[in-house]
Amino acid sequence: MDIIVFGASGRTGVLLVGQALEAGHQVTAFVRDLAKLSLQHPALSVIQGNVGDAGAVEKAITGQQAVLSVLGPTRGSSPGAMSAAAYHITHAMQKSGVKRLVTLTGAGVRDPRDQPKAFDHLMRTLLGMLSGAVLRDSQEGVSMIRASDLDWTVVRVPMLTDGPLTGKFRVGYVGKDSGRQISRADAAAFMLQQLEDDTYFYQAPMISY
Repeated sequence: MDIIVFGASGRTGVLLVGQALEAGHQVTAFVRDLAKLSLQHPALSVIQGNVGDAGAVEKAITGQQAVLSVLGPTRGSSPGAMSAAAYHITHAMQKSGVKRLVTLTGAGVRDPRDQPKAFDHLMRTLLGMLSGAVLRDSQEGVSMIRASDLDWTVVRVPMLTDGPLTGKFRVGYVGKDSGRQISRADAAAFMLQQLEDDTYFYQAPMISY
């Protein structure tokens, strides 16, 4: 499958790109800094660009069969970066006729199916106090994705670790069959699985150990 990965040079993105190549996909990596992605492969194309550039995003998405995004707020990110990225990606997909979108976000972004417990409420309160603007921006971006006519899946994660790929994790909702961490490798693997599975179309499951 021809896929494009946004956020490909990040810690989760590099793993996602590597796993996608191993699975036989034709991968386009969209990165801000070419120097941050050292992977080389005959099936890998790398595009340097800014996700805030609507024209660059549309050009990169045209001709793809699916879009995967592991974009996340980074130090120095401009206010509203996540919602702006969601806007540009969803609109580019609609213009290009690309339907499948799988995107990653934090468990602090809530879903109607969640059943948060006391610990979950506490963590979200702390997150709101420490990074309230980032949380609101991420929530707004997910709301844009939900409102689109795309075949989307929002994959939510708790604390990401650099642990190994295990293939053993739970799929649930906050407070309902959910844990407190997952490895980046397993998060990437679950995202890739969604390319061949429509079980979580139009849903925002949380994956964890």
